[in-house]
Amino acid sequence: VVKFRRTGESSRSEEEDGISGEHEVQIQGVRTELEPVELGDGAAVPKEFANPTDDTFMVEDAVEAIGFGKFQWKLSVITGLAWANAMEMMILSILAPQLHCEWRLPSWQVALLTSVVFVGMMSSSTLWGNISDQYGRKTGLKISVLWTLYYGILSGFAPIYSWILVLRGLVGFGIGGVPQSVTLYAEFLPMKARAKCILLIEVFWALGTVFEVLLAVVVMPTLGWRWLLILSALPLLLFAGLCFWLPESARYDVLSGNQEKALATLKRIATENGAPMPLGKLVVSRQEDRGKMRDLFTPHFRWTTLLLWFIWFSNAFSYYGLVLLTTELFQAGDVCSISSRRQEVKAKCSLTCEYLTEEDYTDLLWTTLSEFPGVLVTLWIIDRIGRKKTMALSFLVFSFCSLLLFLCVGRNVLTVLLFIARAFISGGFQAAYVYTPEVYPTATRALGLGSCSGMARVGALITPFIAQVMLESSVYLTLLVYSGCCLLAALASCFLPIETKGRGLQESSHKEWGQEMVGRGSHSPGESQE
Repeated sequence: VVKFRRTGESSRSEEEDGISGEHEVQIQGVRTELEPVELGDGAAVPKEFANPTDDTFMVEDAVEAIGFGKFQWKLSVITGLAWANAMEMMILSILAPQLHCEWRLPSWQVALLTSVVFVGMMSSSTLWGNISDQYGRKTGLKISVLWTLYYGILSGFAPIYSWILVLRGLVGFGIGGVPQSVTLYAEFLPMKARAKCILLIEVFWALGTVFEVLLAVVVMPTLGWRWLLILSALPLLLFAGLCFWLPESARYDVLSGNQEKALATLKRIATENGAPMPLGKLVVSRQEDRGKMRDLFTPHFRWTTLLLWFIWFSNAFSYYGLVLLTTELFQAGDVCSISSRRQEVKAKCSLTCEYLTEEDYTDLLWTTLSEFPGVLVTLWIIDRIGRKKTMALSFLVFSFCSLLLFLCVGRNVLTVLLFIARAFISGGFQAAYVYTPEVYPTATRALGLGSCSGMARVGALITPFIAQVMLESSVYLTLLVYSGCCLLAALASCFLPIETKGRGLQESSHKEWGQEMVGRGSHSPGESQE
């Protein structure tokens, strides 16, 4: 049995030789650096590396030693409230047909109303990531949520189309920073709980979408769309009242040189969880040049970044496309009906519209509920087959269901296919939210997630013109575009060079991936680098 010290020294206890010969490592001379150790049974044993007898420890060691407890449960709820901004996204599929009828908007203006939200998100995602890397996760998240809350409520008072277009664009600008809640959350989670917890916080997204549909059923017939916009900001209002409790990420504090603040945060977590702190001195690895875009394109991350950008693009393109297609398909009954109906409507006025009926809201609710089995399926497979294969499987199932929609199925079968497709594409999105914070180091984690989120908004920006405008020309071509995009995304998932399952979080971008996760992984070093 070998005991490693971070100073580079090593000692061997001959008395312990007979106790366990499971992981024997021979030492020849003194090593100046620790080398990766592959665990024989393939299991991650992080607590054994958070050795309380070491003279120094890192934030990773402390997080693993303290474990999951009351602090993380509170953090889950508060960051989950920020993540419930799904209500601001789900409202797009409800608001579009309503304004199309009420304000007599042509189809391109309806599509633009949806796209302007994603323009705002796309333009701000990288900026919020940079702010979070430079000034702290808590700072970036608080500002973005308060921004979204303010303009979300204000958009309910828009008198004309141009006003609501600008205000919803500003809402989108704020929503671009909300994914940083995942960055903050992930940096407080121990390795074994990370994937499950990030997936469980996604439940708040699903709850937000379901609550939005239920809210629309009650509010739309009585109070109208303006009150729906105002009441949809409720989760963000709750977050604004509770965000004073949020701590800054200890990993960020260490990287920015605030050792005392990081140590105080770790002690607070240990106290709340009723767990002991590791003994010794907290190691500070200060890095000034944080949040630099060039760090995403170093030789070790170049392919990962490019492939992730396409995966995130495809996720948002397909997910939001399906959300918008659902209302169109339900109004028509099935694919064949929508195809024939488009031919009949050509001779009519371009402003012909249909309000959403109670049956449409019911079916919309059923497809929205598919978010929950999507979480459960992803939760079950992500630690079994890994992050990469989970994303690939999700894209393949979505693509297959899209192709099945070519058949002239009835409304019931249509609902089932849309249910399955949405469950898996939302599951793929959730897997991407697990993988991305894990693969980037603390110095660029928020920027990496922000840039990926920005690429997702490019997909979301384009999708209304496919799901709403192209649909008028050819429903089959529309479905083929979504299916083909997801097939390519499945291939991209398989070609990702790094599998993060069972890995610790890297701190500095100046070190190769896996260098700081000594002995923590369940894969060989060759698998973790390009």
